[in-house]
Amino acid sequence: MTVVLSGCTAENDAPEMPGLEARGTVLTTVTPARQDLTNQISLAGKVTINPIFGLVSPVAGELRYVDRKPSTTPVDRRTWVASVWKDGVPRRVEIPIGSVMAGRLMDDRAPVSKGMPVVSAKHVGYGIVADIDSAQAYRISGSVESIKAQIKSGPGPFECEPVGTIAALPAGTLPQPTETKTGEPRPGSSGAPGPVEAPETETGAGAEGSEPTGLQLVCVAPKKTRLINGSDVTLDVITGRAKNALVLPVEAVAGLSGKGKVDLVIGDERTRKTIDVELGISDGKVVEIKKGLVGNETIAVPAPNLPTPEPAEEVTGG
Repeated sequence: MTVVLSGCTAENDAPEMPGLEARGTVLTTVTPARQDLTNQISLAGKVTINPIFGLVSPVAGELRYVDRKPSTTPVDRRTWVASVWKDGVPRRVEIPIGSVMAGRLMDDRAPVSKGMPVVSAKHVGYGIVADIDSAQAYRISGSVESIKAQIKSGPGPFECEPVGTIAALPAGTLPQPTETKTGEPRPGSSGAPGPVEAPETETGAGAEGSEPTGLQLVCVAPKKTRLINGSDVTLDVITGRAKNALVLPVEAVAGLSGKGKVDLVIGDERTRKTIDVELGISDGKVVEIKKGLVGNETIAVPAPNLPTPEPAEEVTGG
């Protein structure tokens, strides 16, 4: 009788499946390219009466408000409502023509950072308001270069002038101003005696404070444009252009604004090295690399993952 014994191969000695690379091997790479780039976004908006928008601090410093009574009537000049002091120099915060103050968003003499909303204003009359989700916010947070609006089944396209910031605004307050006498320094002024402007006398506008908002873009149509409250509007927003910019696909970059990270592919072993890069504008497909790369590097795709946060430690007992 012949007995046939079949041997067993240890699991660790099993050969690798054909066609599979070792774990961690870089399979997809790209190299930076140069092209002209436009950051262009389409938003859905509506015609709105008396829209609220925010004005931001021009510098980091100490905020000092100017005492003014609320008014329902805009004036034909910019209205000074606050100053931000830095290194002994005041920088004014002014409400644009056609608007009135709606609320204070910070405490008087509070420290503020550059770009922080400090005052809410109300555009008197028709404006166009578009809600912005968080994925779009950083693409629009810089200066808006131009906005074109098209009203559904109505006028357009026409240039729409942006006002204020896109940042969400908390509920503001309008405290009663303190009386000042001629020759005495107004709170928030330079401190030097001099004539004091007469405060606005009309009351009622925004006395209850401004309403809290989400992220919004507010713009104003030309005066002769016929608007109907509640009409749907499509906004074509351009926030920046770059000539011959060094770019990477968005899939190769962790982050889309400010600072980001990419994985360099090093040597024949094709290992990854994560480095920091400074980012510029993006069109949603590619993103501008302002610093960190020279253009001849090999970059791994996908982008490096952010570290996973450690789980919170459980607390037991009374």
